[in-house]
Amino acid sequence: MSPQPPTSKPHAPRPGHQASHGHSAHDHGVQGQSLEGALQQAGFYPRLVADVVDDALDGRDCMAHLVHLETHFDRAEVRRHITVLVLTDDMLVIAHVDDQQLDEAGEQIVAQISTESVPVAQIRSVVLSYMYAQPQNYKPSDPVRELTLSIAWSGGQRLDMGPASCGDPQCEADHGYSGTIAQEDIVLRISAEADGLQAVQDAKLFARALRAVNTGSAPLPHNGPVAAPRPRTGVFGNRLSRGHQR
Repeated sequence: MSPQPPTSKPHAPRPGHQASHGHSAHDHGVQGQSLEGALQQAGFYPRLVADVVDDALDGRDCMAHLVHLETHFDRAEVRRHITVLVLTDDMLVIAHVDDQQLDEAGEQIVAQISTESVPVAQIRSVVLSYMYAQPQNYKPSDPVRELTLSIAWSGGQRLDMGPASCGDPQCEADHGYSGTIAQEDIVLRISAEADGLQAVQDAKLFARALRAVNTGSAPLPHNGPVAAPRPRTGVFGNRLSRGHQR
């Protein structure tokens, strides 16, 4: 998102936003909610985001969803970004939405939206990274402290490099460089401390459903029993108009 001019005081919440929670830099839909309900709870232009996602789904039914709202503080400005993942029986739809303030008064605002539709057969890997606190005292009932969901489909890779060392703090020899290569197209970090335990559980359920569809096994229901097949009318119904797709 493009930098915004600094202001002397914080802006009041703009239309289409809900006030962010003081204890969290993220927000997330509660398990059991519909996709539309999760977008409404996130409060980041929910009607606009729903319209764009509905257009990207092109009449497909939602099998599982993950709504992740990130809030960043830049001086006196509060910036938000929402990522929406929607899984169908043959497609993974990813939507990203940012907004940009064009003037210091906050009267001129534009939304920057992109969507991508990835065939599930093209997904190469689904990686879940867990973080547990006090592992020496682990019990099966202990919740995950943090979860990172990484999904790769295009073959793109991220390379992290740094100077190599031999472990001897007195050694000044040049040992070249070492690094790691991670294959990832999208990465979402969900923290129980910031997002809540339910958000972490939702991410696990979404990843489980994605793995099941990607590997061809029977997916577990996301929100209860699987409903009988029905005509594809779009997950949001007919009341929403079409958005745009990248």
